[in-house]
Amino acid sequence: MKRTLPILLCAALAACAPRGQVDPDVMQIATAPLTCSDKPQCDIWWQRAQDWVRGHSMYEVQTVTDSLIQTAGPGGGKRALAYEITKTPNGDGTTTIGFAAHCDSAIGCKPDPWAAGAAFKQYVRTGIEQSIPGGKGASETGDAGDAPQSAQGASAPAP
Repeated sequence: MKRTLPILLCAALAACAPRGQVDPDVMQIATAPLTCSDKPQCDIWWQRAQDWVRGHSMYEVQTVTDSLIQTAGPGGGKRALAYEITKTPNGDGTTTIGFAAHCDSAIGCKPDPWAAGAAFKQYVRTGIEQSIPGGKGASETGDAGDAPQSAQGASAPAP
């Protein structure tokens, strides 16, 4: 009985903890445009984008073209993220790579879409997996924040 009360108190406090708050550093990385300046750089970045999605998605990659990388999902109330990556040429000769991530759970996504977007953009730019300040990296399958997002709006905006 002496051990049960502290465990219940910890569980109650955890349930009351704020949810859905995104670390400002993570949000800054996740919302920064991912723009490559020339074809060689864009080709490298597009290959990295494909590699990252294949390495981080719980769903099968369904579509890979010169302008779209898309996984199956989300579905079945699962918390796993489905990804849609786009490549759009700009009028000035640069190209923007967009990122969108969605899950189908009313209780939140794992990993958090903002952290996944930040990890994706860091990897595409550098080719190096990096942890994201203030949140778990997208490659982690453990608790990565339970931001309240559902299939209707569970996404980190592109770009």
